[in-house]
Amino acid sequence: MTRDTKPPKLLSLLRDAVRTRGYSRRTEKAYVGWVIRYVRFCGGRHPRECGPAEVQAFATSLVSPRDVSPATQHQAVSAVLFLYRNVLSDPMGWTDGIVWAKRTRRLPTVLSQAEVARVIRALDGQEQLMARLLYGAGLRLLELLRLRVKDVDLDNGSILIRYGKGEKDRITVLASSIRPELERHLAQVRQLHARDVARGGGYVELPHALGRKLVGAPRDWPWQWVFPARRQYVDRATGQLRRHHLHESVLQRAVTAAGRLAGVNKRVTCHGFRHSFATHLLADGYDIRTIQELLGHSDVSTTMIYTHVLNKGGHDVRSPADGLGLEE
Repeated sequence: MTRDTKPPKLLSLLRDAVRTRGYSRRTEKAYVGWVIRYVRFCGGRHPRECGPAEVQAFATSLVSPRDVSPATQHQAVSAVLFLYRNVLSDPMGWTDGIVWAKRTRRLPTVLSQAEVARVIRALDGQEQLMARLLYGAGLRLLELLRLRVKDVDLDNGSILIRYGKGEKDRITVLASSIRPELERHLAQVRQLHARDVARGGGYVELPHALGRKLVGAPRDWPWQWVFPARRQYVDRATGQLRRHHLHESVLQRAVTAAGRLAGVNKRVTCHGFRHSFATHLLADGYDIRTIQELLGHSDVSTTMIYTHVLNKGGHDVRSPADGLGLEE
């Protein structure tokens, strides 16, 4: 992209507006990326020179020929609307002519408890502990990676999820079988943190403006990541030697490989552990509202999909083929 099609000041203003509203770095990166693509789509013109026709055409172009998912298209439109409303002060409402990607409700892939056990046994070390937590607490991958030491209550057997999907907090269960291994892991992380501090580091990024309000907190043990990255980095804004949490691709690759090694003939993903958690709780007789709270769903209808998974194939129905007398 040329200098004309990627105005630095516009992107800088966009980043500032996203950060001011407390959005995550992932959202900031995604919004900047979509605005760059929008400017490219408009032939390098400044967004002020564009209007409803360009916005609608850009959003529609994502459906055909690119055929992106509804969630991806919604994110792209949200980014462009955010630019106009919060950076250019244009209360745009130009979405009437957009061709929206069709939303389809698909049943999630759920592993049996035996398959979950096989996959987890195929992992080792930190990756195995992380997979056990994903399944045992019904966590999303980023919720697991963003856990801080203070959010894990070993005594009461609970995990506090902060800033989950929709910026919501919730409490979920910590399996008693996981606690001893998690305690050992935290002891190792604390030693790593102590070494970082001794070398002038030991800082972590704090959410929103807490880094300015709680001056010493970025270096305090309770605020450290449960699963820190292997390398430190220097934050350009503060000059602090920081350690981020582990990148999601580390566990994603490990889980996929473990699924193949375990011989599971299903698509094995990190999010699949969350689906399996919910379905297995439902099978054990827990009520749908309890499961909804543990998962952090806003609407119980989202949680209800697991009742369809549980009934898939008609477990209580005897197939008419079993009455043909053709058994060997």
